[in-house]
Amino acid sequence: MCGIAGVLNTLQHNPLSEQLVPRMLAMIQHRGPDACGAYWSPDFAMGNARLSIIGLASGLQPIGNEDGSLWIVYNGEAFNYVELKEELVKAGHRFRTDTDTEVVLHLYEEYGPSCLEKINGQFALAIWDAGRRELFLARDRFGIRPLFYCEQGGRFSFASEIKSLFVVPGVAREIDPGALDEIFTFWTTLPPRTVFKGVQQLLPGHYMTVGDGHVSQHRYWSLPYFNKFERWDGSFTEAMEHLDALLTDAVRLRLRADVPVGAYLSGGLDSSIVTALITRHFNNRLKTFSMRFAESAFDESVFQDQLVKHLGTDHCSVVVSSDQIRESLPAVIWHCETPLLRTSPVPLYLLSRLVREHRFKVVLTGEGADEIFGGYNIFKEAKVRHFWGRQPDSTLRPRLLEKLYPYVFTNPSRGRAFLYQFFATRPEDRSNLLFSHQLRWNNGRRNTALFSDALRSCLDGCDSYERVAAGLPADFLQRELFSRTQTLEVGIFLSNYLLSSQGDRVAMANSLEIRLPFLDYRVVEFAARLPAHWKLHGLNEKYILKKTFGGLLPGSIAQRPKQPYRAPIREAFRNTVGDSWMAELLSEAAISRAGYFHPDRVAHLVSHFRKDPGVAAGENQNMALTGILTTQLTHQLFVEDFHGLQAAPATLKRLVREDGRHIQVSHPG
Repeated sequence: MCGIAGVLNTLQHNPLSEQLVPRMLAMIQHRGPDACGAYWSPDFAMGNARLSIIGLASGLQPIGNEDGSLWIVYNGEAFNYVELKEELVKAGHRFRTDTDTEVVLHLYEEYGPSCLEKINGQFALAIWDAGRRELFLARDRFGIRPLFYCEQGGRFSFASEIKSLFVVPGVAREIDPGALDEIFTFWTTLPPRTVFKGVQQLLPGHYMTVGDGHVSQHRYWSLPYFNKFERWDGSFTEAMEHLDALLTDAVRLRLRADVPVGAYLSGGLDSSIVTALITRHFNNRLKTFSMRFAESAFDESVFQDQLVKHLGTDHCSVVVSSDQIRESLPAVIWHCETPLLRTSPVPLYLLSRLVREHRFKVVLTGEGADEIFGGYNIFKEAKVRHFWGRQPDSTLRPRLLEKLYPYVFTNPSRGRAFLYQFFATRPEDRSNLLFSHQLRWNNGRRNTALFSDALRSCLDGCDSYERVAAGLPADFLQRELFSRTQTLEVGIFLSNYLLSSQGDRVAMANSLEIRLPFLDYRVVEFAARLPAHWKLHGLNEKYILKKTFGGLLPGSIAQRPKQPYRAPIREAFRNTVGDSWMAELLSEAAISRAGYFHPDRVAHLVSHFRKDPGVAAGENQNMALTGILTTQLTHQLFVEDFHGLQAAPATLKRLVREDGRHIQVSHPG
């Protein structure tokens, strides 16, 4: 896994500095600490910071084709590169390295943009066509790997992380008020938007071409939907057998590496299935990693211990305390490059550090299963509310929600009053395009009342719900409820938050590559063909996964209810908002200077967290404080005091120079 960056003069005629891309790479060397390489010409330059995993001795980038007309920098893995290489060799292509990077380059040379449909992997890539003076950029189907770009001052710049773009002269560093509105509503911006004005991300499942005077984007994949005539027509038993074969092969492909591969083990169903498949079929001496919490309400270590004993893995874990969460938050914001409403990325950052301390570069994880097989409460909640909406006066139907949120009903009369108020559903609500999610989004949006008057004035006339609705398929309301819920969850939460802030960014902060078998596109497309009730059976989530793989696991894990991954917020911040860096960022002076929030309202919220520890803060208050604090951190790190402008250029071990269409390759390092 790596980091990439580059700049193309589109209208500007000033030659590019040879030091520009090395300076961009210096900002992302945590993504690729093993070696850096660059391609330079007067009007185009690109580079790569490499984390060597496949083809250790021969994988320095950029890599060119036989005649030097095409050059690639690449961040990711094409897991089926062995099979693709065999196909290309038969077609006459010659290879100089053992890397999947060179396979992808020749695949593009043979098939053009349609090559992306052949790749089973996770990637962000840039290919320079020196003859046509055209840049080709692409991102994997789910956006597991990031790719950002901006067009300013007659230049097109791209990079794996936004901080690299801020090194380019003329690229502004300014937080977008509309982006903050989206983050406080959806937990993330709506792609292609980022939190910074003028900086966008290439959408998952898309590619773009950039040349003299043109920039065009194209979709090559989207989450599939199959109507009842296109669905799986086999039996449930046959579906289980097919799912077993597909997921096992997805795991097999993701174990391909020239370095040791480990696995995350949370104690939940999904990571347990992946770990069990590895130990059963491929590696019975597997190294596994997990995090434990000092706060017992968040800890799953009892289930981790059960599975380790059952499978016999070589296991190690890190205990995460509230103090560590607070202390590590600035580093996490530096790597995530966006405000957060949850502290959940921080323990994953600490976990990835543990893995690297054990000298592992690759782990397999269970992410993606909840979105594909209906594991989250949002799927069940939508199903119950839709059922309730048919008979809104029913007193029995809403009580199904007690099965989802039993902790709300420790006081039955108060709990049911809350239920009726918060979840009440009218018949007409069921035809709302955003039915499954809007209730939650409305609840989160209440915290935008903390915005400053100046910021709120910038939002007049903006409706982020309309933006979501405008991007939905034309037949969206004709689709079944499960599919509608899944489309919103995958398109907004999975790709832009979970795979980023809780995935790539905190793992690559410690030079660690995560691989996700459940997001093998073959598994996803097969799951899309299955009836919804095979995935969410009544209110039993991930039903077919449990039936297919439950025999590999202890019953206590195979049948345990879904425990959403959470990390302490109130516990990390209560009675500690007086700490030096937090006190400064939340002070009236700092809040007023940044200008995003209303100082008096923030002071009132902070005072609530300074009360006696026995006084519980509500969920919205937890999110509000986290969002304000991390917005202030984002402003401080990237707008007010960005140290990247003083960073020394990365040292190159490979330099490809093009001058007058003459290519020269050197190894200055």
